[in-house]
Amino acid sequence: MSTENSSDQLFSNSVKILTDLIGFKTISGEDNSSLINYCDEILNKLGATSFRTFDDEKKRVNLFATLKAKKPSNKKPIILSGHTDVVPVSKGWSTDPFVATIKDDKLFGRGSCDMKGFIACTLAFAPIYAEANLDRDIHFSYTFDEETACIGAPILIEELKKRGVKDGICIIGEPTNMKIIDAHKGCYEYTTYFEGLAGHSSAPHKGVSAVEYASRYVNKLIELREKLKERGPKDSIFDPPHSTLSIGGIFGGIAHNVIADKCHVNWETRPVVKEDGVFLNAELDKYANEVLLPDMKKVFPNASIKKKIIGEVIGFDRDEQSAACELVSSLTGDNTREVVSFGTEAGLFQEIGISTVVCGPGSIEQAHKIDEFIILDELKKCLGLLEGIKNNSIVNLSLIHI
Repeated sequence: MSTENSSDQLFSNSVKILTDLIGFKTISGEDNSSLINYCDEILNKLGATSFRTFDDEKKRVNLFATLKAKKPSNKKPIILSGHTDVVPVSKGWSTDPFVATIKDDKLFGRGSCDMKGFIACTLAFAPIYAEANLDRDIHFSYTFDEETACIGAPILIEELKKRGVKDGICIIGEPTNMKIIDAHKGCYEYTTYFEGLAGHSSAPHKGVSAVEYASRYVNKLIELREKLKERGPKDSIFDPPHSTLSIGGIFGGIAHNVIADKCHVNWETRPVVKEDGVFLNAELDKYANEVLLPDMKKVFPNASIKKKIIGEVIGFDRDEQSAACELVSSLTGDNTREVVSFGTEAGLFQEIGISTVVCGPGSIEQAHKIDEFIILDELKKCLGLLEGIKNNSIVNLSLIHI
């Protein structure tokens, strides 16, 4: 078979696998085990060993599979990592979001670019890795619930630490148009709950309005947001250069004439450095516990303010000596480095000593949108990167003396 025909078949396989993956409705927070079974079956048939980690209900699953080196060397193992979950769909799609549809040079479907396209490419290329005379291990890492504050990856990371997996190169295939991303801010998500005392609106002094105290809390958030701007480092590589804070919603009350006894606020911060997250939470907790709560308890002793951590995803820090970036640069010819505003699982791998880069097919501009799509040529570019990894991970027979 010619190289051209082989490339065409590889591309065709990646499209077929992507079509299958889109058909699994792996919305964040829901069961993804069928998709994981599909991936695991492909890899196990090729001789890969694998293990799984789970959420508390055993419904959402991480998969970590390995094709072992046939001629082990001192080269770092490579981890090809992607999340299996997708965001929910809204009305307005022109096609069925869970049926892959090709129109011209685009493939439409939920998760096509974010990020089942990358997973499909890795699975399509896996048989080639399995047949190759690899001199380093190739790992396949597929996680759950990245879209909801990276809930799944920390569970996997803890297992990797237990198994002594603390070195290597990780390529996270988030949609970057195959550009090399070497840094992003953290992403901390919270919900703060307020419980007061209901009553008739004609006697507000006899009740404790959870909405009013939540509003004061929001005002404090806005005040602290300005302080975060002042703390921004002068040499920041991000835009905006400082840590950000956003209020996603305030929810409470049942009627005009009823004092609201319950309210909650959804908010998030994206810190440039961990210290900003520590500062923000300390200031906010102090205000809630020393100012708001005592005032609420003057009327209702059982009043409460409780902050729930939805997720605290650490940032991804630039490493000028990144082995992961150097490898991808050598294979793609792209020596540029960029940062992004969205979060990924990269910082979690980096934290345990694994050199990490974010680089994958598709555009983030299409992620989470109605009629999400990936340009088919992006899959070909990704397969080209995976081919480069193979060529960089096989025994050079010309260097072996017989």
